[in-house]
Amino acid sequence: QVHAVESGGGLVQAGGSLRLSCAASGSIFSINAMGWYRQAPGKQRELVAAITSSGSINYADSVKGRFTISRDNAKNTVYLQMNSLKPEDTAVYYCNAAPTWGTLGDGYWGQGTQVTVSS
Repeated sequence: QVHAVESGGGLVQAGGSLRLSCAASGSIFSINAMGWYRQAPGKQRELVAAITSSGSINYADSVKGRFTISRDNAKNTVYLQMNSLKPEDTAVYYCNAAPTWGTLGDGYWGQGTQVTVSS
């Protein structure tokens, strides 16, 4: 069992920045991939960014150049630095921890953290 706990959400004006953190605990030896997803009201949950323990990274096109995902393996924590935020980035952001890149999204979910970007 793996527990993922997100933090760092909040309210920010358009153009501002936020940094999200996701700390994993439990059977973390089984975790290789961690990712950030988001779900806006009335929309499906979508992948924002993902990273493996070896450093492979993937971003959604909508956040490339604005968001940066990073990982501290010693702390079992993944971060999402979000810059130049837009109102359309408003969503609940969820962390997911999975054994492999291919199973990301089917792994362990955090409880989510709200990000609200005002115009």
